[in-house]
Amino acid sequence: MSMVKTAEEIMQIRIACRICREILLELGRRIGEGLTTGELEEQAACLMKERGVRSAFKGYRGYPGILCISINEEVVHGIPSPRRKICSGDLVSVDIGVVYKGYYGDCADTFLVGEVSPARKLLVAAAHQALEAGIGKAVPGNRVGDISRAIQETVEKFGFSVVRDFSGHGIGRSLHEPPEVPNFGVAGHGHLLEENMVLAIEPMVNEGSWAVQILSDGWTAVTADRSCSAHVEDTVLVRNDRAEILTAI
Repeated sequence: MSMVKTAEEIMQIRIACRICREILLELGRRIGEGLTTGELEEQAACLMKERGVRSAFKGYRGYPGILCISINEEVVHGIPSPRRKICSGDLVSVDIGVVYKGYYGDCADTFLVGEVSPARKLLVAAAHQALEAGIGKAVPGNRVGDISRAIQETVEKFGFSVVRDFSGHGIGRSLHEPPEVPNFGVAGHGHLLEENMVLAIEPMVNEGSWAVQILSDGWTAVTADRSCSAHVEDTVLVRNDRAEILTAI
């Protein structure tokens, strides 16, 4: 499987990514105090059906949900549940992947619910700045480590830490393709970036330690120290002069 995409592949991936972001934005507008993560998942299922896509996550390596919804100390892979209510002050990270005509799109964002503390707002802002910094390095001639280092430096400037157990990735005909795109690393190291590679770049930023634990459900990753975490993600196309954000609207 080539990491460099053809014009036809890019066209289909672009459509998948646009739909992915449209659904995520709509879900973000619906998130509020008292809503359960199970209800949000049901709404996602309807939106996917309306747009003629299916979830990239459901059934992937046995994952049971359509979305990943991770709240506060949950980092990634939180399983939606009708028993989990969203509360004022929560950070709600929603990760969504869709499949359109055999091609994948993937994006995530962390939403602030109600009265959120300044510290939590800063954590989300740091994650967005780190994502922007990483995307800025996704140009031909750079290496994956340039993306990774830009993310890490941005996060650590705020006094936060980047998760090391999960990474960004290539994407296209499969959800996870090479190369792996860690959120920490050494500039000038790693896979060489070429024009028309497609990457999902996704900083996961912890308020405290970078260490995580997996809960008994076998999926939900939480911060080891139970500090808050934020997760943001865009799928980007490596272009000659800059990265094009395919999941932008």
